[in-house]
Amino acid sequence: MEELVVYDNSTLYVFAPTAEIRQQWVKVLKEEIKNNTYILAKYHPQFWADGVYQCCRQTDKLAPGCEEYNLFGDIARKPLPPTPDAIMSRPPPPLPPEEKTDGEKGERDEMVIAMFDFFPAESHDLALVTGEEYVIVEKKDAHWWKARDKYGKEGYIPSNYVTEKKLDNLDQYEWYSKSMNRSKAEQLLKNADKEGGFIVRNSSQAGLYTVSLYTKYGGEGTSSIRHYHIKETAFPKQYYLAEKHIFSAIPEMIEYHKHNAAGLVTRLRYPVCSKTKSAPTTAGFSYDKWEINPSELTFMKELGSGVFGVVRLGKWRAQYKVAIKAIREGAMSEEDFIEEAKVMMKFTHPKLVQLYGVCTQQRPIYIVTEFMEQGCLLNYLRQKNGQFSRDLLLSMCQDVCEGMTYLEENNFIHRDLAARNCLVNDGVVKVSDFGMTR
Repeated sequence: MEELVVYDNSTLYVFAPTAEIRQQWVKVLKEEIKNNTYILAKYHPQFWADGVYQCCRQTDKLAPGCEEYNLFGDIARKPLPPTPDAIMSRPPPPLPPEEKTDGEKGERDEMVIAMFDFFPAESHDLALVTGEEYVIVEKKDAHWWKARDKYGKEGYIPSNYVTEKKLDNLDQYEWYSKSMNRSKAEQLLKNADKEGGFIVRNSSQAGLYTVSLYTKYGGEGTSSIRHYHIKETAFPKQYYLAEKHIFSAIPEMIEYHKHNAAGLVTRLRYPVCSKTKSAPTTAGFSYDKWEINPSELTFMKELGSGVFGVVRLGKWRAQYKVAIKAIREGAMSEEDFIEEAKVMMKFTHPKLVQLYGVCTQQRPIYIVTEFMEQGCLLNYLRQKNGQFSRDLLLSMCQDVCEGMTYLEENNFIHRDLAARNCLVNDGVVKVSDFGMTR
């Protein structure tokens, strides 16, 4: 007597000398998998041998089973004939929530999940712990929201450190890298060098997603990377990588393929993510804080100088590395600059050098910005002349375009875009000195 269990692309056969012992095996296996939501609707009751299943003579080893599986039924009873659509059927979607009254809608809490730790800079800020849930209390400022933690404490948090708690919000999952391109994904997967390493990213086609999957056994003894487009059905909206396995949400689909290859080159075994990188910059160090006390700044080595003054490496409150630019007196209208700085403080984008604040209560005026370790793009290109691949150069161009697009969308003119006014850190190019020329 034999029993088989299909796992990934392999089959586990359980041999038993008698029907009674076989029944004991099956009972134990059923108990173990009773909470598994991903059980196939059908199975093969006999061996795969000589290139075919002996029960139904199907020649495809991954072919669906020929007998219906009844998890909780009497194992001694022969199952009923299968329904035509049994193999493709999925549990019905959950019923929609009951319609709420206007009063109830107003009371509904907006829940978010912290993607990064945040340490309060001021007493009115609220600490964030990665993975913890928070209730949003107020969203008057686009970059700083008022939130409440599980202990009831309220304060301001940077809005780009949290993401909405929803099943279909991919930002909360470690395997999702929103803006990663194909070449960067391949580089990360190769560096990780793990069988089943995968990344889910936005496709080059707007609104679509791609799963990039690494296998060490891609043929001829070499590794390979496959890129699978996540396909969608029109109505109801569902997602799949393999047509036989359709899901109502992408996270549900990913979870299934973590345990079943089901048409992929291998299972999604190991999420390779870029979220180990440092947290994003914030619009200022705290809510409504753009004036920085000079006594909180530590001045270090000189980084360079220009028309407007000298730039130094420094630290804010002896903790955070910053770039401090001293504006030479008479280099620009101070009143105009201060007004413009208030506007620039509101600009936050991954491809813009972040302005943290200014020191205007003494002369010279100081501008405090994000510190970019690898300096200006012009020198970076000259130092590594000929060492850049085509894909990397295109990625740099894309970084600059994204930063400039953001400025355009906010009706802001750079006035002097050039390689000398772009800065580099960890291979990412950011636009700098916007609003600094007249």
